[in-house]
Amino acid sequence: MIDAKQFVEKTVLELKEQLGSDRVVLGLSGGVDSTVTAMLIHRAVGNQLTCIFVNHGLLRKNEFTDVLEHYKVLGLNVKGIDASQRFYTDLAGVCDPEQKRKIIGRDFVEVFSEEAKKIEGAKWLAQGTIYPDVIESKNAKGQVIKSHHNVGGLPEQLHLSLCEPLKSLYKDEVREVGRALGLDESFIGRHPFPGPGLGVRILGDITPEKVHILQEADDIFIRILREEGLYDKIWQAGAILLSTVHTVGVRDNSRTYEHPVALRAVHSTNAMTAEWVDIPYEVLKKVSNEIITKVKGVNRVCYDISMKPPATIEWE
Repeated sequence: MIDAKQFVEKTVLELKEQLGSDRVVLGLSGGVDSTVTAMLIHRAVGNQLTCIFVNHGLLRKNEFTDVLEHYKVLGLNVKGIDASQRFYTDLAGVCDPEQKRKIIGRDFVEVFSEEAKKIEGAKWLAQGTIYPDVIESKNAKGQVIKSHHNVGGLPEQLHLSLCEPLKSLYKDEVREVGRALGLDESFIGRHPFPGPGLGVRILGDITPEKVHILQEADDIFIRILREEGLYDKIWQAGAILLSTVHTVGVRDNSRTYEHPVALRAVHSTNAMTAEWVDIPYEVLKKVSNEIITKVKGVNRVCYDISMKPPATIEWE
């Protein structure tokens, strides 16, 4: 484990030297990685940093507005861009997981580039890339395990240099750096959320309707975990929509043919390995009943008890 206070002091000095008087743009996601990155750079160069939060339409329920509100207390200059329709259009009919990731990554860079060009003097793009992102993007044999939209450099047309102050850290180390920066636990304890968002938690093609179904199911799961005092004891949790599968069910004395939802909750420290969480049956029962009762389009709920490895934390 690193000395977080020492890391902050050293990194801030390095960022001051690296960035000088240049303007920096950063893609915020609302997660701890990009938030810690933003605070490090803000401490180094202050108002030279402009943060852009892109809504790709694959965020959790109400996350776009909620995150923008939360960032107001940090004193960061944040611009919110709703590009959800653009992503939905480009993802229409795409089922291959790797292709979905690449489209989301490409569109994110293009949207970000369009906004960055409006910022006079911007020369750097900062990202919250951490070490597991780098490892999973290229394993020891040079093969991609899964692509990350914030790894692999930038297209030439962006004309921005890359700044990744956390790329040598694991997730638990990033959290300690956040604490050393004085971030509130509401930011530090936030569960990791994939850059491609719900796009890698919807099996098959993505539509606004499927996103809505998953947002509602996921919101119920996370809310109940909080109510039961389990959220802070879990490293990451979320729901997955098995939209390539239909199962027979009964609702209001009528036959249904709808989708199953899988729940995933894991313990981990660095995202390289993970163990499934033994959530009490009564809590799982409560989550399942509420999802099936309230979320139209879902008639079955399962719980994923797979370890990483061999299974990854995300389904795609």
